[in-house]
Parts: sequence; C-alpha cells; structure tokens
Amino acid sequence: MKARIFITLKPGVLDPQGKAIHHALEGLGFGGVNDVRAGKLIELELADGTEDKAIEDMCRKLLANTVIENFRIERLEGAQQ
Repeated sequence: MKARIFITLKPGVLDPQGKAIHHALEGLGFGGVNDVRAGKLIELELADGTEDKAIEDMCRKLLANTVIENFRIERLEGAQQ
C-alpha cells in the first residue's frame, strides 16, 4: 500500500522558497501568477493494514513540523504507481 503525505506551510508563515519561485516565474515572463506557496510531497510504501493513526503519528513526530506546517494524507490502496 502507498500513502502520499502533502505538507504545506500554514497560512501566515513566510515562504522564502515560494517567493523565489514566484520571482523566477516573473523573470521568465510568466504573468498572472499572484502568489506561490511551496510544499513537500512524501510517498510512503507501507505494509497492508497500516492504520491511519500510525501514519498520522509519523507525520506529527517526524515528517511535518506541526508548529508551522499542515499535512494531508492520501491513501493509494490498490494503486499501481
């Protein structure tokens, strides 16, 4: 079983990487981009039957800094990706 963990900065937290991407897009001539927020995607290959609580614990204890980041878990059961 696979799980994807999407990690994003909480609203109001400064995002220097997002600002750098925004500036680079403008420099390349891409207009109309009002703001950029960068995040992380982590894919986990897990044993079948791994409980949601265990995945949440992984996020809270290691994968995300819950003081400044939010996370969202997406299970990919049966996916051949």
